[in-house]
Amino acid sequence: MSNPNVKHTPLIVELAKTHEDVLASLRLRYRVFAEEQGAILPTAHEGLDRDYYDTFSHHLLVRNADTGEVVGSTRILTEESAARAGSFYSESEFDLSTMLPSLKGNYIEIGRTCIHPDFRNGAGIGMLWSGLAQFMELHKVDYMFGCASVGMRDGGSQVTAIMNEARAKHLAPSTMWVTPRQQLTPTSPAERVKMPPLLKAYLKLGAWVAGEPCLDPDFNVADVFILLDVNNLNTRYHRHFMQASVKRLKPMEMTRQLA
Repeated sequence: MSNPNVKHTPLIVELAKTHEDVLASLRLRYRVFAEEQGAILPTAHEGLDRDYYDTFSHHLLVRNADTGEVVGSTRILTEESAARAGSFYSESEFDLSTMLPSLKGNYIEIGRTCIHPDFRNGAGIGMLWSGLAQFMELHKVDYMFGCASVGMRDGGSQVTAIMNEARAKHLAPSTMWVTPRQQLTPTSPAERVKMPPLLKAYLKLGAWVAGEPCLDPDFNVADVFILLDVNNLNTRYHRHFMQASVKRLKPMEMTRQLA
């Protein structure tokens, strides 16, 4: 649960510009994924969540404007960067061979999105979306895709309930489906759907769920593949998330800083 004392803390969003900026993101990811959620990370001994794709990515940071602390982050992999890397990160979990040719325009992948627990009151996600929206506008991005994780500590009953709802309301056209490389074992759905805040935000913005989820045993989560067509953006919720920003965006410098 978020800390009510930080409800009105001013936040800013910017792209990482220095090596230390990137390290701050990797440390936050370690705190959320390893310490809080129990993920098994090969770089745990460093106190960082670092992988191959970080070197090729832009790192979008949300900061506490009063202290400079990084309280939210996501990474952005463009088509050009993915070509240099040899693949998108999502391809380690999903077969994208049907979806990618169907995307007519520019697209980016987002990943490793996390918010400090004190800032999961909507403002943190709102600021991240504000930054992503600005990035997509500047780079004329037509599609955004990535994974939203659902915890598996309940054996999968919650993700089963979420997917039942997604199939009824949020499913992408079949030409844009991806195929998970490790499917979930079927289980009974939870009685009540408890949508994770990040997934809930994406769906409200108009994103689709593009196929069945993939099991990630190292993170003990099910990754739900989301796809947002910018032309289908829900303008009302877009305004809502933009208004969640309590300070104006800092102008983004589009220089990629290697981790």
